[in-house]
Amino acid sequence: MNKFRNLIVLGPLIYLIHHFEEHIIFNFREWRLSYFADNNALSTEEVLIRLAVVLLIAIYIHLIKQNKASAHIVLFFLMTTQVVNACFHVFFSFYFQDFSPGAITGVLLYLPVNYLIFKAALREGYLNSMKEIIGLFIIGASTFALFEMLGPIVMLGAVLLSVVYYFAMLHYKHV
Repeated sequence: MNKFRNLIVLGPLIYLIHHFEEHIIFNFREWRLSYFADNNALSTEEVLIRLAVVLLIAIYIHLIKQNKASAHIVLFFLMTTQVVNACFHVFFSFYFQDFSPGAITGVLLYLPVNYLIFKAALREGYLNSMKEIIGLFIIGASTFALFEMLGPIVMLGAVLLSVVYYFAMLHYKHV
């Protein structure tokens, strides 16, 4: 179970558990509206479905292609939707001194599972160094911040740019 291709399938599962914490056990949307602008007209269920579908498609493509380009896209989506998301919940829980629904699964599931995923990606050569992980974190944090500021249109841009990245990597890097 320590192989990259096996570990990435945990991503959608822990995302569903995280969503359960945010919206079934607690009310993340209410918490969020207390501190941030309401710029997301999509229901939480629609966001869940859209992000899960994109992640599942990226994972499916990687399971077929098993190349660096497909791995990078999976890692980008995991970094953006899970690692940065966990940091968001923890940071703003402390910043506002108010528990952010999602912090529990962020710390107990997102961070450890993604640690194993990124460690496997390094070990199997899908990532070459910690610099690449830091780069993914910066790109993921930027995408997450843009989503928080601009709303769902950022999802479309991220998906389209991922397709461009995939084919550019295949063309220029021969992976």
